[in-house]
Amino acid sequence: MSSAAVTTHKSRSWADRFLRGVLRGFLWLVVALFALWAFAALYIDVRIPPARLPLAILFAVAIIAIVWRYRLHMRGAILCLLCVCVVLIWWLNLKPTNQADWQEDVSRRSSTEVHGDQLTIHNFRNCDYVSEFVYSNCWSDKTLKLSYLRGMDLFFTTWGAPGIGHPIVSFDFGNGQHVAFSIEARYRKGQDYSAFLGFFRQYELIFVVADERDVIRLRTNFRKDEEVFLYRINLDAAVTRRIFDTYTHYLNALNDNPEWYNALTKNCTTTVDGQIMKEIPNQQAWNYQLLLNGTLDHLLYNRGRLVTDGLPFAELKQRAHINVAAKAADGSPDYSSLIRAGRPGFTN
Repeated sequence: MSSAAVTTHKSRSWADRFLRGVLRGFLWLVVALFALWAFAALYIDVRIPPARLPLAILFAVAIIAIVWRYRLHMRGAILCLLCVCVVLIWWLNLKPTNQADWQEDVSRRSSTEVHGDQLTIHNFRNCDYVSEFVYSNCWSDKTLKLSYLRGMDLFFTTWGAPGIGHPIVSFDFGNGQHVAFSIEARYRKGQDYSAFLGFFRQYELIFVVADERDVIRLRTNFRKDEEVFLYRINLDAAVTRRIFDTYTHYLNALNDNPEWYNALTKNCTTTVDGQIMKEIPNQQAWNYQLLLNGTLDHLLYNRGRLVTDGLPFAELKQRAHINVAAKAADGSPDYSSLIRAGRPGFTN
């Protein structure tokens, strides 16, 4: 073999070894991430608290033993992934429930009934607040005419966390009648929201159907550091009706088939975004801002989904900020009209 051929062969051998090393490293990185998730799932989601730590430690010992026995060979990676799969199968079989000791503000699920043009919302929430956690008189039935549905608005809440926001969709039935939908985690007594725990099976999913004087005023008047912006959605009445039906159908389905909340796949945006996009004309591609939704309002502006009155986004957002007006309106029966007065997209 010539010296040139030997050199070429050595170069190829080195390149092959390098590529195999990179692929092996990537494989084991994936194994490590899945194993870390499985350890956390056992520690967090096992329903018998005293068993959580022992089972998580047992899993970790099994993974360490496999790595020690097989080093970084393929067989070791496969065995580790099989251990993860056992945990995953158990985790996927954890079932959500509608029966639990819920916090009072999410203790009831709403539902809807339609008879001809008449819509009845059962367990419509309209709490009388004294403070964020002190309230009463939350639940009633509300009856509306579907033919009166004329528009759809977006309340968008932020609280300083980068990349995170909370959209609340509100449907306008005219004469100051608005029905707001807030997709949230449903808390048991003693629970509070944790973005980390939201990736596990700690919270059920709930559609809060409420008066704006409840679900918006809660955020502007009683919670700290939440900023709320109000936009008019640029959709015609027929599309608005189909989107409303999407929300109510999902809402009613949850009464018989509860689902887990998930901070990634079943949150305030991702739960219905795919279904809503199917109803909107001129559909556009999925965008990461639907997931990291702290700039969702900017995305909708760029896609022409907001009524802008010709304003650049920065000015529109400034004029859409409602906290001052909401605090002034407080418990007024004209709350919804007062927070819209003078805003772009709303006629006075």
